Amino acid sequence: MKTKRLTELALLTAIALIIFIIELRIPNLVAIPGVKLGLANIVTVYAVYKYSAKEVAMVVFVRVMLGSIFGGNVSAIIYSMAGAVFCLIGMLGVKRIVPVNFIWLSSIIGAILHNTGQITVAIIIMRSFAVLYHYPYLIISGCIAGAFTGICAQLLIKRGFTGKKVEKNK
Repeated sequence: MKTKRLTELALLTAIALIIFIIELRIPNLVAIPGVKLGLANIVTVYAVYKYSAKEVAMVVFVRVMLGSIFGGNVSAIIYSMAGAVFCLIGMLGVKRIVPVNFIWLSSIIGAILHNTGQITVAIIIMRSFAVLYHYPYLIISGCIAGAFTGICAQLLIKRGFTGKKVEKNK
């Protein structure tokens, strides 16, 4: 991997991590555990459409690991990683069929799969299906958050965000 590409991926990871940590500090306005916007996923959706699957997986893996450490919740790594893997596989698969004008759809699917991955791990760890009562609320909030983050990522992609300085027309 070339140095420039590695630097771009490191910057994306850092941006996602910063967004994640800032979002942790914002009080949750919804009284349902686990419900949040997931603004760091804007970076993930952007990366899915701009980089290879291997490169996106690296960004997501490092973000989840460092996010769990910096966020002070190391025990949440297994839940976060399961959600991230389900989400990433889903978005990479959907990327092939969803046109660029509907990137937000792949983000919604990613959010649903993220919640599914986390609930699956919760069922395994708790050895109880009782957590499934929480699932409908997570799906609804995931669809809303996924649409929002997907639209944000779609705007970045459509506007040609590359991180390069744009010169004005003379």
